[in-house]
Amino acid sequence: MSSGEIVKFSSGLIQLIYKQGGDLALPGDEILSLECVVAGTTFIKNLNEIELKLEKGQTLDLVREADNKYDSFAIAIYNSNGEKLGYIPRNKNEMLARLMDAGKWFYAKIQDKVWEGSWLKIDLEIYLKE
Repeated sequence: MSSGEIVKFSSGLIQLIYKQGGDLALPGDEILSLECVVAGTTFIKNLNEIELKLEKGQTLDLVREADNKYDSFAIAIYNSNGEKLGYIPRNKNEMLARLMDAGKWFYAKIQDKVWEGSWLKIDLEIYLKE
């Protein structure tokens, strides 16, 4: 490659390198990687009890379930008490799953929660921790 040559980068790679404000992401930085809702909350048996413990800004753990029989890219979401809340939606989990499989560490923060009928809608921001 000669100087002045144009090199193409994917937008996803650029987002991993730079923070939202445009500053270069340094080791130890948190990088917002995805915004989504928790999928599968209607399948959680004691959801009413768990919901009372959830607060805006709370950090949640993400756990890869590579052996999940329904989705090989499944990523489960747990609170600090080890209670499963659901999953990263299937249509948004592949890139995160591949990065987690490569050793990257992600976590979630609750942005909002609201009951919509019998469904607990939990809005998340997913962060990469460098």
